[in-house]
Amino acid sequence: MKDKLINFFKDIFKEMKKVTWPKKEELKDSTKIVLVTMLIFALFVYIVDKGISEFLGVLF
Repeated sequence: MKDKLINFFKDIFKEMKKVTWPKKEELKDSTKIVLVTMLIFALFVYIVDKGISEFLGVLF
């Protein structure tokens, strides 16, 4: 059991050396894209929610 655990962590370290981490500029650009997309989606959900609320308010 102990050998399996040690091998597991060795494999983790080997794989982590293969990872290509993003540069600072790539990370900033990705963050901006995520924030803008999130805001657009939130605005869309807000508009749909208000529309459904108004429709149900008129209906009932």
